[in-house]
Amino acid sequence: MERQVLKAVIIGAGPAGLTAAYELSKEKAPVVVLEADSLYVGGISRTVNYKGFHFDIGGHRFFSKSREVEDFWTEIGGADMLQRPRSSRIYYRGQFFTYPLKPFEALSKLGVAESVRCVMSFLAAKLNPTRNPQTFEDWVTNQFGERLFQIFFKTYTEKVWGMSCQEISADWAAQRIKGLSLASAIKHALMSQSKPKDRTKVVKTLIDTFRYPRQGPGMMWEACAEKIRKMGGGVLLGRKVTGCRFDPHSKLWIITARNASGHTEGFVAESVISSMPMRELVAQLEPQLPEAAVQAARALRYRDFLTVGLIVRDRDRFSDNWIYIHEPSVQVGRVQNYKSWSPEMVPDPAFCCYGLEYFCFEGDGLWASPDKTLIELAKSEIQKVNLAASADVVDGCVIRQPKAYPVYDDAYQQHVETIRAALAEHCPSLHLVGRNGMHKYNNQDHAMMTAMLTAKNILSGERQYDVWAVNQDAEYHEAGSAGEESRGVIRVPIASAVSPA
Repeated sequence: MERQVLKAVIIGAGPAGLTAAYELSKEKAPVVVLEADSLYVGGISRTVNYKGFHFDIGGHRFFSKSREVEDFWTEIGGADMLQRPRSSRIYYRGQFFTYPLKPFEALSKLGVAESVRCVMSFLAAKLNPTRNPQTFEDWVTNQFGERLFQIFFKTYTEKVWGMSCQEISADWAAQRIKGLSLASAIKHALMSQSKPKDRTKVVKTLIDTFRYPRQGPGMMWEACAEKIRKMGGGVLLGRKVTGCRFDPHSKLWIITARNASGHTEGFVAESVISSMPMRELVAQLEPQLPEAAVQAARALRYRDFLTVGLIVRDRDRFSDNWIYIHEPSVQVGRVQNYKSWSPEMVPDPAFCCYGLEYFCFEGDGLWASPDKTLIELAKSEIQKVNLAASADVVDGCVIRQPKAYPVYDDAYQQHVETIRAALAEHCPSLHLVGRNGMHKYNNQDHAMMTAMLTAKNILSGERQYDVWAVNQDAEYHEAGSAGEESRGVIRVPIASAVSPA
């Protein structure tokens, strides 16, 4: 029997992969999605269920300026999408600071002497800024001054990335916190006393509300996978892709994957859409790319993280969705309160479930620690930061997430460009989408937009849209109205759907 030739094999069932599959399936294009995870779809946007308690891997806000993305969520999620209030703070030196920072509150809590230092440092940065800043530290110092950088950026950022702020590219800062500075924040604080007449002049601050599936983002992507199957597409779990070979004679791709029983399966397709880490993809390609591209892929780096999920007796200690931990005396970087994301994340209202996020590298001491040790660490640190008593913790679990963040070091951009050039020449029917697929710090809606544009390119038979332009000018902070960009006009979304990390 002749093997079916698919329109596309899609590697990875995260937001990008499933969005591409859904858009192609709606047009009756035969597709198969191959997902290595044997239990969950959604990638980093999955929801882990532990004894009925739901844990969101990172915390995902559903908000986008793109009407196409907002309509997609409505089409898939429907009545399961809740409108939720947004609240987050920073914990530093035993105090909680509203996030985004309210300058007058922050300075008052820091005290008179420290406040004077912060203001003088800011003025010094304005008078003598670093020209053409190349690093995260230089970029942020230009915007906020050295003192505020040390207090509110350095500790947390170095926890996230495991490297000095002098080693992190300014690209990351420009993408995540573009449009904010101490001066703009003060201006916004003064303006917010009365409703601004022109929404376009509001400082790019964080949204007040967002949509969220009743039982976490995994609920959205499970529904999406089921709709794909009903339209005739395949979403296969427990399939680890082991080979991507392009036949120059037939112009077809032969993709091999190992299933849960250890057997190898093969798929033939006109195109491949990959959201797997770029480093892994390049290593599997046949024929092999030029040596420069292979070496560039090997040089790409990733940051991993793990979530220690704690089930805690509800003492109404805090109602934030999440809290950034800037305190250097603890290892935890961020604490999620999933009950505040949605009450349905917990099966019993007498309890809360918290997620303590630890940023690490796969295989290091933290990553390799036994689950019991990590749970004890989390119980100790949740008490140290005054968010719960360790005695109120009744159970816990550990969720490890490899390759959560592509690292923006000083050489990453050159490596990505080398790989892109080689793929354009040797693999024109291979399409990269999503955060790890493009080695680009895309958020959920940005990842989805790259998939939507890719589906349009495949259906049209030409690359009408440049997926690499998505999030090129993006600002991390959400502002304006959801879906305010008109449907039918494909534009780069300029809002995010994933909390900062």
